[in-house]
Amino acid sequence: MVPRLIFVSILILCIHTYAIDITDILGEEKEVEIYLRGEYNRSFGGCGDLSVIGNIKPLDLFILRGGLSVGSLSSGIDDIKAFTSAHVAPFSRIPPLRFSVFYIYNGLLYYDVHTQSIIPVVSYAISRAGVSYGPCFRFTSFFGEPSQYELINSFSAYINIISNDKRRLEAAVGNFSDFCAKNMGAYSLKFDYSVFLAGNWTVINEIELLQSGSDALTANFYGMAWRGGARYSW
Repeated sequence: MVPRLIFVSILILCIHTYAIDITDILGEEKEVEIYLRGEYNRSFGGCGDLSVIGNIKPLDLFILRGGLSVGSLSSGIDDIKAFTSAHVAPFSRIPPLRFSVFYIYNGLLYYDVHTQSIIPVVSYAISRAGVSYGPCFRFTSFFGEPSQYELINSFSAYINIISNDKRRLEAAVGNFSDFCAKNMGAYSLKFDYSVFLAGNWTVINEIELLQSGSDALTANFYGMAWRGGARYSW
């Protein structure tokens, strides 16, 4: 009994002396975002969703990001999306070079369709512009059948038209984002306008123009979407 008490006392003393603050583990950079999105397209008509995204920088070494989106299509079909990603910039001499890996889940429960995508990405970004590229390993299951495998080129590029301490206007084109990993010819054009407020708040509005079919030389306007929300950083 006495040795156990001595061991517990030493353990408590060590924990008290060398305990690591949880803020040291999570890092100093943390963000949470919430968005409301509305979309109109040729397949489902009007649809929308609500999404929440979190962002932390553990030990100030790399960035972890993840989110959940819940919505419905025009016919009341549930649309569930989720993602998680990790980002690291290992080279101090080339700070714009970053390596990332994404896991994206898309599910249409009514149709029993589940899609999972894994995308390793290399990005090069400077203050005004950036580009990302990587292969998308996509697995899609229909009605409980074995998953169908696809290999797709994923890319995105952006340019900051306006960028200062008060606001930012960004134009971007690509075929993947946090919640979506689309086909090569289903890229979209987005305009993202952010206003930086006092108290670490940012208000964000985004317009997205959707198209499909350009890889088969039959490009057509597919729809458009609006996304609005806010980000809080601390």
